[in-house]
Amino acid sequence: MAGLLLAGTIAGVAWRARALTRSGALAAVAVGTAAVAAGWSWGTLLVAFFVAASLLTRLGEQAKQRRTASIVAKGGARDVQQVLANGGPFALAALGFTAAPSLPLMAFALGALAAATADTWATEVGTLAGGTPRSIRTLRPVPAGTSGGVSVVGTLASVLGALLLPALALALHWPTAVVAGAVAGGAAGALVDSLLGATLQARRRCARCGTDTERIVHDCGTATEHAGGVAWLDNDAVNLVSGVAGGLLAALLA
Repeated sequence: MAGLLLAGTIAGVAWRARALTRSGALAAVAVGTAAVAAGWSWGTLLVAFFVAASLLTRLGEQAKQRRTASIVAKGGARDVQQVLANGGPFALAALGFTAAPSLPLMAFALGALAAATADTWATEVGTLAGGTPRSIRTLRPVPAGTSGGVSVVGTLASVLGALLLPALALALHWPTAVVAGAVAGGAAGALVDSLLGATLQARRRCARCGTDTERIVHDCGTATEHAGGVAWLDNDAVNLVSGVAGGLLAALLA
């Protein structure tokens, strides 16, 4: 009940601040309640992830939107799909830990959340820093906001993101083996995200101006067409897969 109250309060504040949509806030309440049910340290890790991600999203928000508006399908407030893609694996592991505590579940949860943090930091910091990213698959320059695009600054931010929550977990007295596994899982999950984004993620194209994009309707107002990749594998699905991959590696190593 305390976790429900805390999660509801934080989600309500985030909704009022337009960091979450209404559906995203409801999903955040569910994820947060599940986290605190496993223990207050779990809730602390989730809050740290959300606060850091929200602050980075707000940092230079208008400049980043100008650079990526024609490419990125979603921006601004996070909706239910985004909340569950990033926090869902952590919440499921928390529920499992509540029923049957185990070290692999702790490692999976922390690794999945570290992967989401690393990907978020890479995207937000890399976009804010400017410059032209390159495709991780071809190494050719790609527009800012293109899935699978990487930069030196973004990669460094990804490494720092992968370290953030494991460092906090260590301070919260989580087992060293769990923390070490999560660092590797976080970095690997972010790498999986970039590789999937450059290869299998759905790509669309605006028939009017010929621009590659992830948007269903391009910012010029024209409906886009499927141009490659797996049609159902959007950015949210890629985030979910990469989080699970990071969590599984962390659990294996731990």
